[in-house]
Amino acid sequence: MNIRRAAVQDLSRIAEILVFVKRISFRPIFQNDAYSFGELQVLPVAEEYGAPEILRHIWVYDDGIVKGLIRVEGEEIRELYVDCFFQNQGVGAALIDFAVEEFSVRFLWALEKNVNALRFYERHGFFRTGMKKLEEGTTEYLLRLER
Repeated sequence: MNIRRAAVQDLSRIAEILVFVKRISFRPIFQNDAYSFGELQVLPVAEEYGAPEILRHIWVYDDGIVKGLIRVEGEEIRELYVDCFFQNQGVGAALIDFAVEEFSVRFLWALEKNVNALRFYERHGFFRTGMKKLEEGTTEYLLRLER
């Protein structure tokens, strides 16, 4: 299996994946360059995710290169990101399957306007519940998906 618990030495790669995928996926939705290119920087993200209460919930897909990550807390997928260069190669599917098998995840929240993510989750057994909530500090909605 190529999935393992994240370690401190993975933090720079985790931060790199998070920063670049968030810029590509979320900048068109939020249109906030001050956040995308000002606040969202690799070093601060690495520091944030290095906190033990966050890092212990992260698992990485590593086949010699860390290609993606999943953050699972309880029965919830909190985050799932795959490096853009390795998308559509089964990395995200492997991470979801791992989370379902190992942690019995049942739900997640995804941005309503992130159509690609919604389609991906639906292909992997999640369905829209009709519940939604505002993404904190924005005017965008998150949709709840369940298995």
